[in-house]
Amino acid sequence: MTASIPESAKPLAERMRPRNISEVIGQPQLLGPDTAFSRALHEGRLHSAILWGPPGTGKTTLARLLAKHTQASFIALSAVMSGVKDIRAALEQGRDNLQHQKKTILFIDEIHRFNKSQQDAFLHAMENGEIILIGATTENPSFALNNALLSRARVYILKSLDQDAIVTLLRRALNDPERGVKLKVSDEV
Repeated sequence: MTASIPESAKPLAERMRPRNISEVIGQPQLLGPDTAFSRALHEGRLHSAILWGPPGTGKTTLARLLAKHTQASFIALSAVMSGVKDIRAALEQGRDNLQHQKKTILFIDEIHRFNKSQQDAFLHAMENGEIILIGATTENPSFALNNALLSRARVYILKSLDQDAIVTLLRRALNDPERGVKLKVSDEV
């Protein structure tokens, strides 16, 4: 039995994680008006994708929000911590969900850590629509992922947040009475 962590005890980044797409800061190349990613999202046309970018750019958050926005089931695995048994269970859940007309987003964090055989395990389920694979990686997908997987997913590049985005996030954390920090700081700081 796991006890849930009180909201106030969670790290600030987790407490301030966007709750919907409109709260996401930065990444205009993905979320800006008239981008392929944004159009697919708003039209509900989910497709498998690889989110490539440095740590802290919102890869995990975007995957979670995609599932929430589209009411898809969300399964998250870490390639560092997961093995064949976990992959099989996730794929089975995707098959079951599809039989009940429900989409499944299978999010694989650090997908570049999976070997070729592990990456190949997703191909059939991707082709059959049993899962929508969202992989997150900090490594260049052209070198870190196999061609068969890349041919079935679209690669989106996330960029480091610029200074304006970071300032916006800091202000949000300072001004949010529910999830933020309880500090008063002048704008000069």
